[in-house]
Amino acid sequence: MARVPARSPEAYLASLSPDKRATLEKLRGAIRAAAPDAEEGMSYGMPAFIQGKPIAGYAAGANHCAYYPMSGEITTALAAELEGYETSKGAIRFPVGKPLPATLIRKLVRARLAEIEGAPAKKTKKKR
Repeated sequence: MARVPARSPEAYLASLSPDKRATLEKLRGAIRAAAPDAEEGMSYGMPAFIQGKPIAGYAAGANHCAYYPMSGEITTALAAELEGYETSKGAIRFPVGKPLPATLIRKLVRARLAEIEGAPAKKTKKKR
């Protein structure tokens, strides 16, 4: 049976097992503390914090939980800080029950916010 996509972070979290939900609730709180001006919503089918652009997302896998920095540059820039975690260009995976430390989340969020602030404005097409 196919899983129906969640329409809100609360619905997504409610669909998880208690251990995964508790792990991601801690992560969610730390992201919210690091980005108090961000709005929470859904992005790429997962709960995410958005401040103009997505800054951080989170989700549960079959045997892990993951933080999504919404930029492949972030995991490269903070590679030394992420040593010991399974990473890819767009994800940082960690065990259920062991969320990322709040200090690391602050660094990840700050790096993404700095990246967004430094991004050039999108060009708009001229009307003819």
